[in-house]
Amino acid sequence: MMDQPGIGAALDRVDGMAKVTGRAVYAGEHPARGLLYGVAVGAEITRGRIVSIDASQARRIDGVVEVLTHENRPHVPWFDMRDGGSADSAKPPFRVLRNADIAFADQPIALVVGTSFEAARRGAMLVTTRYESASHNTRLDAALAERRTPEQKKRRNVTRGDVEAARAAAAAVVEQRYRLAMEHHHPIEMHATTVEWHGDGSVTVYDKNQGSQNARDQLAQAFGHAAGTLRVINPYVGGAFGSGLRPAYQAYLAMLAAVMLRRSVRVMLTRRQMFTHVHRPACIEDIILACDAESRLSAIALRATTSTSRVETYTENVVGWGPAAHPCPNLRLDYAVAALDTPTPGNMRAPGAATGMNLFEIAMDELAYARGVDPLALRLINYSDTHGLSALPYTSKALMAAYREGATRFGWHKRSHEPRSMRAGRELVGWGMATGIWDALMLPASARATLDRDGMLAIASAASDIGTGTCTIMAQIAAGALGLPLERVRVFLGDSSLPATALEGGSSMAASVGAAVSRACNGLARRLFEILTQSKDHPLGAARFDEMEFRDGRLRLAGDPSRSMALGDIVALSGESSLQCEAAVDPSKDGVGAKAKNTHSAVFAEVRVDEELGVPRVTRLTLAVAAGRIINPKTARSQILGGAVMGIGMALQEQSMFDHRLGRIMNHSLAEYHIPCHADINDIEVIFVDEPDAETSPLGVKGVGEIGIVGTAAAIANAVHHATGKRIRELPITLDRLL
Repeated sequence: MMDQPGIGAALDRVDGMAKVTGRAVYAGEHPARGLLYGVAVGAEITRGRIVSIDASQARRIDGVVEVLTHENRPHVPWFDMRDGGSADSAKPPFRVLRNADIAFADQPIALVVGTSFEAARRGAMLVTTRYESASHNTRLDAALAERRTPEQKKRRNVTRGDVEAARAAAAAVVEQRYRLAMEHHHPIEMHATTVEWHGDGSVTVYDKNQGSQNARDQLAQAFGHAAGTLRVINPYVGGAFGSGLRPAYQAYLAMLAAVMLRRSVRVMLTRRQMFTHVHRPACIEDIILACDAESRLSAIALRATTSTSRVETYTENVVGWGPAAHPCPNLRLDYAVAALDTPTPGNMRAPGAATGMNLFEIAMDELAYARGVDPLALRLINYSDTHGLSALPYTSKALMAAYREGATRFGWHKRSHEPRSMRAGRELVGWGMATGIWDALMLPASARATLDRDGMLAIASAASDIGTGTCTIMAQIAAGALGLPLERVRVFLGDSSLPATALEGGSSMAASVGAAVSRACNGLARRLFEILTQSKDHPLGAARFDEMEFRDGRLRLAGDPSRSMALGDIVALSGESSLQCEAAVDPSKDGVGAKAKNTHSAVFAEVRVDEELGVPRVTRLTLAVAAGRIINPKTARSQILGGAVMGIGMALQEQSMFDHRLGRIMNHSLAEYHIPCHADINDIEVIFVDEPDAETSPLGVKGVGEIGIVGTAAAIANAVHHATGKRIRELPITLDRLL
């Protein structure tokens, strides 16, 4: 068998130079002949209907070509479709410009198209509209009376044992309400689409998304395109974090305009308009935790409600994470949604777990104090090698090692138990910890490896790289498999015409496309061996394939470099200009069914709080992560760092603030929607504990994109309590809540 020396190397990103020098071209930058620019006009009410819309002044602006509204837009199949990814088939996804109805503030009601962005923007300012308003609600508390559990979520609302009896007999009980504010996506690259009109009925769509083939399929269905007439390209994505799992509304606006005008069209959302599509829903969760005299959990009752929109039902797995990580005999889970007059929420880094596990772990800390035990000790007592809901064993679980190594590196043994007992000058010091858990997913993926006579290897897959380093790990897996230097590998991805691969989401891409690349290269390696050994006077004698190694661009007998041949020369022996092999992975065939597959982490946080002003700051974070085999420690560490920074934002800063009288988000800019900046980030240490796993995926990879945020906000909140003695049960913990 060949080894793969590329796996495990801490390599720089192969696409890094293109990105930092500006050579990388993003969705809103692709040139197109005769390109038009579209600017969306937003509704000025939160709920109701359009009585009339007047675009006459906009049309008089020099350079304005057309104004699309619900009254004149082209009719396409999309407006009649009843499905498309909604969790509730009776409520299809939002259809932009479908009719006169207004469902949320700033809903796009028109698209002004011009020969320049400036002309279109000026025209958008001159569109006037009369409305008939209806009452609205954007407050989750006010919607709780109408909470409901969609059918597909009812089976997850598990009840077992007797929660009330266990609670009555418990040595310690916590019963509190916890909250998470609504959060919005703010990647550096805002959502944009460039539709290139070819004039022959075909189009090329450059779109910011997390799956070119998923976007192609949805757009083709919406606009009635036959197979092969619509191609979606997204080789560079400037951050997505779940916001691009399906095409955002600017893609449909750009397509509508291109169909109507038979021209190439670009539409890019503004930062303010980034508040008008997917976001992490707000959550209110009532939690009951009880433990016995040995501090073992004896009862868990979780009642969570997350926000959705009136136009579509969006759900998450919120209540399952804590009981999965901490098994308990008496359990009651109740998850539901409540509709608000907002855009439909969507996936945002670790959807469901970032909400449910962080709130659960704050409650666990509270239980530790109610019981009078160390917070880490409580987790160790409740550790289990089986999944708390399914009772299945894990393919691997190195959480105990993560607790141990994380605590040692952080210095947890030096922590005093009592709140307000640690200081540094005028600041109160607090130490907190939490557990993280996420699914270890593998999705269908395929890849093609092509080697030419010059010894250059091309790897192709429709996989998306949303900034996670997928391109880099594809290159290093391929380089390791065939013994090539990294500079002799080219990766082609983010193109719907390439070999099929599922969406980039759920921390699945390394396990999925990584395995496909490995298989394609291994298949190519075997073919090279067969071609060489079938030639006359080859140098390998009677050696078998498992005695071969690939080093320095050559196929050679292991231990005898003199008996070898350059890979390019072997291609020439075949008489072909290149050789290729395509391979795929299928979770139904390549995964282990009857076992639990999860990543885990232990997060330790230090905060300092100014005693007089109440200003909190995170001064140290240690994240010990158990995520199977790490392909590239450098890019994997970057993913954990990114998740941790988002966790800091969740804990202390991020919230979309409504004026509920108007139903509008008021902090709709990065000046007022606060996210962590460089000054907010201090020491973050990332530890990958050893976790061999031959069952989760063919390469033993689990993925690290999500796990960095799960538990981080809770660890910080718990540290704030340790520092101040104040238990804040609402995230983010802002200055006003601390004071």
